[in-house]
Amino acid sequence: MRTMEGRHASRGSTTALLLAAAVALAGCTSTSMSSNVVPLTASLNGASEVPPTTSAGKGDGTFKFDKATKSLSWTVNYSGLGGDAAAAHLHGPAAPGVNAGVLINLANAGKVENPMVGETALSDSQTADLLAGKWYVNIHTKANPGGEIRGQVVPQM
Repeated sequence: MRTMEGRHASRGSTTALLLAAAVALAGCTSTSMSSNVVPLTASLNGASEVPPTTSAGKGDGTFKFDKATKSLSWTVNYSGLGGDAAAAHLHGPAAPGVNAGVLINLANAGKVENPMVGETALSDSQTADLLAGKWYVNIHTKANPGGEIRGQVVPQM
């Protein structure tokens, strides 16, 4: 009797394992089907600013670029700034440690929300720079008008 219970438990474990593998494989399949979408990320902090700040502020950004429509969507969160966020932008083209001009204003009707959520279409040259990691997010405050926290936008690995 013990042997039968052991076999039954073993079959149940095998079934659960196969089900988990099927779910994981389905996730991989749906990801590969949407290979036109490139996920990108940014980690914002004061040390990445140029020049660096001593801000305890932090932030993160998640981005999705759709190659078919050339559409970039984003969600950017932040916390711990030395004051209210006065402005927020995507800048480029620039490598880490180099400043560049504003490409996209992330404020909504002049108000920097938290989170900042948006979407816009990109040109071919903007697309090339974005996918090469030459864009960054910058959040500005009154105390740090040049930027309090910054993070390079890079393809997610």
